[in-house]
Amino acid sequence: MTRMTRSLGATVAALLLFALAACSGLPMTGPVNPGIEPGEEPPTPDFFYLPEGPQPGASPEDIVRGFIEAGTGPADNWATARLFLSTSLAEAWDPTAGVTIDDRGDRTYADPTTNQVSLTVEADATVSAAGAYETGGSGVTMLDFRLAQRDDGEWRITEAPDGIVLGTDQFPNVYGEYSLMYFDPSWTYLVPDVRWFPTINAPTWISDALVGGSPSPWLAEAVVSAIPESVTLSRPSVPVSGGVADIDLSPSALGLEQDGVDRIYTQLQASLASAGVTDVRLTADSTPLSADTVSVRSTRVATSPLVLTAEGFGFLSGDELTPIEGLSSAMTQVDAAAVQVAPDRDAAAVRTSGGAVVRVTADGEVLLVDERAGLLDPSIDPRGYVWSVPAQNPGGLRATGEDGVPLEISEAFPEAAELAAFAVSRDGARLAAIVSSNGRSGIWVAGIVRDADGAPLRLTDPFELGPITGSGLSLAWLDDTTVAAVTRSGTDLTLVEQVVGGAAVSGAAPSGTVSVAGANTDATVRLRSDEGLLYVRRGANWEQTASEILVLATQQGSPAGP
Repeated sequence: MTRMTRSLGATVAALLLFALAACSGLPMTGPVNPGIEPGEEPPTPDFFYLPEGPQPGASPEDIVRGFIEAGTGPADNWATARLFLSTSLAEAWDPTAGVTIDDRGDRTYADPTTNQVSLTVEADATVSAAGAYETGGSGVTMLDFRLAQRDDGEWRITEAPDGIVLGTDQFPNVYGEYSLMYFDPSWTYLVPDVRWFPTINAPTWISDALVGGSPSPWLAEAVVSAIPESVTLSRPSVPVSGGVADIDLSPSALGLEQDGVDRIYTQLQASLASAGVTDVRLTADSTPLSADTVSVRSTRVATSPLVLTAEGFGFLSGDELTPIEGLSSAMTQVDAAAVQVAPDRDAAAVRTSGGAVVRVTADGEVLLVDERAGLLDPSIDPRGYVWSVPAQNPGGLRATGEDGVPLEISEAFPEAAELAAFAVSRDGARLAAIVSSNGRSGIWVAGIVRDADGAPLRLTDPFELGPITGSGLSLAWLDDTTVAAVTRSGTDLTLVEQVVGGAAVSGAAPSGTVSVAGANTDATVRLRSDEGLLYVRRGANWEQTASEILVLATQQGSPAGP
């Protein structure tokens, strides 16, 4: 059998097995526990890899190839991959150190000596030990492996880098996207921090990262956690039974105030929901902890598009326009070119056709916020601050409160040459922007650091989510974890949907598209053309649903319930 044939055989033999729904809660070690109840939709892929171990008589290159392919099997702490290693290396090797994601077709193997094999890869993306996803990588990387023959003549790897390598086609079937949930500093909103962990025993990975880890560096100063450093997980795994995760915390949790326990419970429950967990049973040193979910404000918005037409400003349903009490009539006082409405719908940030940014309130006031030249479409946060910035001066970012006093936001995109669009997230903790820097454009995100009263002070060091091709036209938050950007390259218009902490999906946008607005899922994204046509996605196509739309507004939430 040739090396190519054997490699293909090993790949095929990495059988795609249909997983039972219970697999989402299957621990790597310890007793078997049932997972999701029958009838519930499993959050994990419906198959997983079962890679082969070493074959008798395999050459050094075959052993390295098999070891790399065995990275697809995280069960029992990558037990199959460890079979390719010497006894000592099998104990020392750390597969969780990180993931290199590449195109498998571009890999090249070389064996310059009998006991050495080199693998050259070019990373499309990487995942850190903490589960943080980053597009791109360090370019072409050479991974060196040394091998030795055992007494029985079989080759095993004696030196190998930590971490694993997965193809872009393999990664989504081995790792899943999960959100660690933190609070904004006012304890009003839950803020997601997207991470990637093996889908096998995901509840353990999530709980360990939330309890024993910290927020992503770019987000850390913009959020808070109710979990003190003194509290840890007392067990190495989180069993799940009937959709309920049993989490045992260290004895120090017994001394926490009730509101602290409730917030910990809320964070854990919300974080584990993406892994199919429906509830959490908390204990501390095996002692049951009573806990209730704390009230947090939703970031969901109205599903109907919010638009400005010749008939007025309001929510469009068919041919009917439903006005917003107070605000719709106030909007008649301005010639709006862009509008974003506050969560309580009592105010809006507006860029006028003349280029100025104003605050329009439901009681009829129109307050000038910024009249600098070249201002981008503004944003309004949950605290009522209207954000504005000139495209050619990224460092000139301002946030103006209801008192009309502008605050200069320090450290705003220090390496940026130009901004094409920006938007504050609905939770008020993050700011995303289309940024041009060093001759290339991309979607960046940064945390918003505030003082004790909620006034914005500065941005954290920005993090580039991913590059874009061409120039940016519009940007909006589709939901809590995804931003969308409309870009143009020549005559081609593209909608880029970028996960904040994940990959992007791009597709053609309708002719003339100039703006985008989100709702609550990526399926409800809406686009407006320069001719006033409104589009909504239907499957893989764009369907025109309205015309003569002057402005497609964005929403920052919905009024809180009683």
